[in-house]
Amino acid sequence: MYGESAYLFQGLSDETRKKILGLGREVLYGPGDFLFRENGAASNFYVLNEGRIRLSVVRKPLQAHVASSVGDIIGWSSLVGNATYTASAECLAATKVLQIEKQQLDLVLGGDPVSGMKFFKHLAALVGRRLVRSYSATTSWQGERELRPAV
Repeated sequence: MYGESAYLFQGLSDETRKKILGLGREVLYGPGDFLFRENGAASNFYVLNEGRIRLSVVRKPLQAHVASSVGDIIGWSSLVGNATYTASAECLAATKVLQIEKQQLDLVLGGDPVSGMKFFKHLAALVGRRLVRSYSATTSWQGERELRPAV
């Protein structure tokens, strides 16, 4: 199954990884379809198998990220205690994802705390990388001079 290669699942026990992937449901979307919308109830996360997904904030037409690699994780708002998604996820092409329900994931990870710790360390690393990319994009868009504090 394609989710096995996702960074988020690396280092988990084989049993726990299989349980998590067993929770997943493969879902197909067409171009222009949304996996979820900003402020919608955050109850699932997704592992990309094929396609391209644009994550954007609706309040300002700002493109935050494009997921296009097999194993990319989408919808991590559901994993970090947010009741709602912080962005919208729109398919830019025919897309296939593995949808995993957050409450079921919590039960599996609760039964294997060591794997749970690895899962959330990997999630923190993914979020951190995306944040750094966002900072870089903001800096290049606004120009470094504008971001320096006035002296």
